[in-house]
Amino acid sequence: MHSKIIHNTSGLRTIAAIFEAGDEVMSGLRELSRREKIRGAQITGIGAFSDALLAYFDWDEKDYREIPVDDQVEVASLTGDIGVNPDNSPAIHIHIVLGRRDGSAVAGHLVKAHVRPTLELILTDSPEHLCRRKDPESGLNLIQL
Repeated sequence: MHSKIIHNTSGLRTIAAIFEAGDEVMSGLRELSRREKIRGAQITGIGAFSDALLAYFDWDEKDYREIPVDDQVEVASLTGDIGVNPDNSPAIHIHIVLGRRDGSAVAGHLVKAHVRPTLELILTDSPEHLCRRKDPESGLNLIQL
């Protein structure tokens, strides 16, 4: 993964992150977040994966259900944010829609994915932090303003 700050004014940065074939997305984003000290960013992207693991939050069970994707897919939509967990680690939260060869789609939270051939992300990083705290009802770390 290669990244470059393409805009930086008054603490508001735009970062382009380009992943190459074989790169794992979430670990790459964690590395980028630490290196660039990203604390409150919005993410959008397009590209394709050789495989992915998505998840769906089951409200009744208060747990995630895995959705494995074991074939080549197009990233039809990727949107999310990067904030800060209570332990000060990067809190990466991405929702994604993946298009299959037959035109069908699968969607969910991005847990893990390997890029093939590329993934192009644009991050807009704000000088304000997005802090996550545990929500007692859901058990999830949600953004607290």
